[in-house]
Amino acid sequence: MDTQALIDGLLMYIGLVIIVTFHEFGHAWMAWRLGDLSQRDQGRVTLNPLAHLDTFGTVILPLFFILANAFDKAFGGFLFGWGKPVMVDLNNLTHRRRQNLLITLAGPAMNLVLTALVLLLARAADLAHQPEAVKFCLNLALLSMFLFFFNLLPVPPLDGGNALHSLIGMKEETYLRLSQLGWIFILILINIRPLFAGLAYLSAITVKTGALWLGLI
Repeated sequence: MDTQALIDGLLMYIGLVIIVTFHEFGHAWMAWRLGDLSQRDQGRVTLNPLAHLDTFGTVILPLFFILANAFDKAFGGFLFGWGKPVMVDLNNLTHRRRQNLLITLAGPAMNLVLTALVLLLARAADLAHQPEAVKFCLNLALLSMFLFFFNLLPVPPLDGGNALHSLIGMKEETYLRLSQLGWIFILILINIRPLFAGLAYLSAITVKTGALWLGLI
């Protein structure tokens, strides 16, 4: 077993939990602000990670990838996961399509906010001559942007699929039926290597642009 790969993986797992927390908080906060008080009552309008962890998506699956990478480099340091979905009660919204779209996009928007904050922390770490902290922050920014782009794919139950459902006025019953097949869709997507390569490239370009602007590279 590669001990360093395991340590690096566990560090990035902490980063994944932070990303998931910010993302799901964004959904919950926007839903609450737009009138769905159930998010507040369920304790989802918080940055406490425990409120947003999904047993499989945030614990089992990513830890499996970390252990697999420590034993087999063929996984290439791949890390993937998601949080407990924020279930919005559309009956509490006054303008369902428009407000559901805002709630949907609030999650990815928090990925952008987190990426910006992490790059600023990287800059501070660079000024303090802490190269390991800079490396961690840049890797965290890359993961945040990768999940941002992945989530915007127009496939249920990803945010992009929900946004498309709101934009085209898809019947709620149809969208829910498609979302029930979400596990299949996600498994197919994560096995399309050209897709992952493209998303990784977009993520790298975005983070590199931010890093250049802050004088990190």
